[in-house]
Amino acid sequence: MADLRELYQEVILDHSRKPRNFRTLPEPARRADGFNPLCGDKITVFVRLEQDQVREIGFLGSGCAISTASASMMTEKLKGKTAQDALRLFEEFHDLVTGKAVTPAAGEDLGKLKVFSGVCEFPIRVKCATLAWHALKAALSGGAGQVSTE
Repeated sequence: MADLRELYQEVILDHSRKPRNFRTLPEPARRADGFNPLCGDKITVFVRLEQDQVREIGFLGSGCAISTASASMMTEKLKGKTAQDALRLFEEFHDLVTGKAVTPAAGEDLGKLKVFSGVCEFPIRVKCATLAWHALKAALSGGAGQVSTE
C-alpha cells in the first residue's frame, strides 16, 4: 500500500511541476475562472467545443500541487470527450475525492485520475482537487464570471 501511495504522489508531483495543457486557447469558445479562497488557488479553464466535443482544453493559474495536478490531468482526460461525458466525469471525480462509493465502471472511466483517491482522507484538500473541475462545469454550462469553492 505504501508503494502505491508513493506512486500516486509521484504522479501528482509530476503533473504539478510540469502541467500539461497549461496555456490559454486562441479564441476559446468558453472559459471560466475558479477561486479557492481557503488557500488562494486560482485557475482559469478554457474549452473549445466542436459539435459538443471537447476539441481543445487548457488552463492557467496558480495553486498548490493538488489543484495544478488535478487541472493538468483533467485536461488530458477530457480531450475528445463530449460535454455530457465531461460532466459525468466531473461527478465521478467528485465522488472519488469526497470518499463516496465509486462504481467499477466509474473507476475505469476515471483511469489515472484515481491517483486522487487519497484526497478524501484530507477534507480540506477536496476543494483544491475539484477547483478546476468546478470551473470546467461552469465553462461547459456557459457560465461567466468566477466560481468559488466556498
